[in-house]
Amino acid sequence: MSSRTLGRSGIRVSPIGFGAWAIGGPFVSGGKPAGWGEVDDDESVAAVHRALDLGVTFFDTADVYGTGRSERVLSRALAGRRDEVVIATKFGNVFDPATRTVIGRDVSAAYIRQACRASLERLGTDRIDLYQLHIGDAPLEQVDDMIAALEDLVAEGLIRSYGWSTDDPARAAAFARGPHCAAVQHQLNVLNDAPEMLAACDAHDLASVNRGPLAMGLLSGKYGPDTRLPMDDVRGDSPPWMRYFADGRPAPEFLVKLDAIRDVLTSGGRTLAQGALGWLLARSERTVPIPGIRTVAQAEQNAGALQHGPLDETQLRQIDELLGR
Repeated sequence: MSSRTLGRSGIRVSPIGFGAWAIGGPFVSGGKPAGWGEVDDDESVAAVHRALDLGVTFFDTADVYGTGRSERVLSRALAGRRDEVVIATKFGNVFDPATRTVIGRDVSAAYIRQACRASLERLGTDRIDLYQLHIGDAPLEQVDDMIAALEDLVAEGLIRSYGWSTDDPARAAAFARGPHCAAVQHQLNVLNDAPEMLAACDAHDLASVNRGPLAMGLLSGKYGPDTRLPMDDVRGDSPPWMRYFADGRPAPEFLVKLDAIRDVLTSGGRTLAQGALGWLLARSERTVPIPGIRTVAQAEQNAGALQHGPLDETQLRQIDELLGR
């Protein structure tokens, strides 16, 4: 369990990464909160350092997280250690840092180049290891132009590989036509399997970078039916795509499913979160879950899943039976 490969790129990463959405702090998209509330940059830096010390080498962010703040915090945290890590970021959202607001989308070749150079500056690095399209439903007819722009950035040494953050296997397959396409980032967790996307990853030799590996925190076990999250949290005033929380509360149907598999996930001394990450590690050799981390304690718990390793085949079958799939 020392490392996994990002698809055909040959880039080696820790089997579990560090999702840096939350450390960007508050921002707004579509009139709703798109961050996870206020954060302490010093704690975020300490969490990155602790994750590094525990063997985490893959850090996933986006230019839009905190409208640039997440990338800047990562730059500070990784100063002097850039060559020890693999950095993934994303492009496609246009934003106003002054108001911390997403104001549009742009996937043109000119904007891709502009966004890449801006991310490089904020990250304080000369290259991005995995550069990902952040617009999950971008039109398929634009794929060839995007691939050409990204291949130009590869040729110039500004990025090493690229991928698409999408839950559509057809879009993942379309992007895979690009020689340096290495990954698809998609929703996957023990409550929400994605067999078609994993099949696409196998067919096109792509890494499966897993967002939502803890179901937006539901699989941490911290939230029950009486939980009410604050309105400045993306889960507190839920956007339409949110599945696991509604009106700031955990969705009841997912709490029922979680209770059904809790004992299997926590077997062998695992925490609930470690069991959920262990399921992902067992689901496919291509998976690289990126749980969101913003505290030292979260970094320690998530990295602890590496010590326990993947669930075994019997546990996987038990979970499928308990969830009726």
